[in-house]
Amino acid sequence: MKTVSLIGAPTDVGASVRGAGMGPDALRVAGLFEALRAHKLNVIDHGNLAGPPTPWTEPKAGVRHLDEVVAWNRSVFDRVAAVLAAGQTPLVMGGDHCLAIGSISAVARHCRYSRKHLRVIWLDAHTDVNTDAISPSGNVHGMPVSCLLGHGPKALVGWSGEPAALAPEDIDFIGIRSVDADEKEMIRKLGLQVFDMRHIDEHGMRNTMIEALHDIDENTHLHVSFDLDCLDPADAPGVGTGVRGGPTYREMQLCMEMIADTGRMASLDVVEINPALDVRNRTAELAVEFIQSLFGASTLAR
Repeated sequence: MKTVSLIGAPTDVGASVRGAGMGPDALRVAGLFEALRAHKLNVIDHGNLAGPPTPWTEPKAGVRHLDEVVAWNRSVFDRVAAVLAAGQTPLVMGGDHCLAIGSISAVARHCRYSRKHLRVIWLDAHTDVNTDAISPSGNVHGMPVSCLLGHGPKALVGWSGEPAALAPEDIDFIGIRSVDADEKEMIRKLGLQVFDMRHIDEHGMRNTMIEALHDIDENTHLHVSFDLDCLDPADAPGVGTGVRGGPTYREMQLCMEMIADTGRMASLDVVEINPALDVRNRTAELAVEFIQSLFGASTLAR
């Protein structure tokens, strides 16, 4: 029986608005533990990690709250590494998306030791490829991908034991529709594969996911980093940086089921749920439905 370890990281240290720190408990209230158990998974809830409070100070050298971001990501890194070493599947419950630095760095190190090829599916309205040099805000939840590619502040790169946790070809972006001007140039220079909403509109979610997943094989460790603002805010209002025009509920369900069909998802981040901006915990409840699909729930046995 597969064991899924729930890891709460209750912080908005990298975010632009308060509230994402309540995300882990919103997922618990929405019944995540019970939903996964219902699918014959062994589930361990490790509770919430501890870390410094968010000081809400202005950016320094292009970054807000660097020391606090490092501290929270170190906690995530250590717990994810321990869960992977135990042969379990880590499910990081954020918190804001800066936590992917610690999570994916730990997964990358694990993959290097186990000789697996790491692939990341980044589900988001934003590419999060800003750096301290180009970020308009200094918020680190807009920088995790650049840090994982080795282009962030020195304190946030190299955690996997290599200069970069990921190569550009190791990550695919789905649902993108909001990219800063300088960030567009970074994407071009790095050669990142971005399936934006225009691509999904023109080709459909099925063909998009076939493109994104076509080279997944038995030696692949597939990591999904799921920012709830990937969804349209009409469906998921409880996010800090919602952008109109996201995938529909059915498109996102298809995306999740096709990921599950690979049988290779071995780690997961679910981030940026902000109950302070939500309506009756609707966004966390949606997240639980999609997480079930990622772990194999479907209408019929396939």
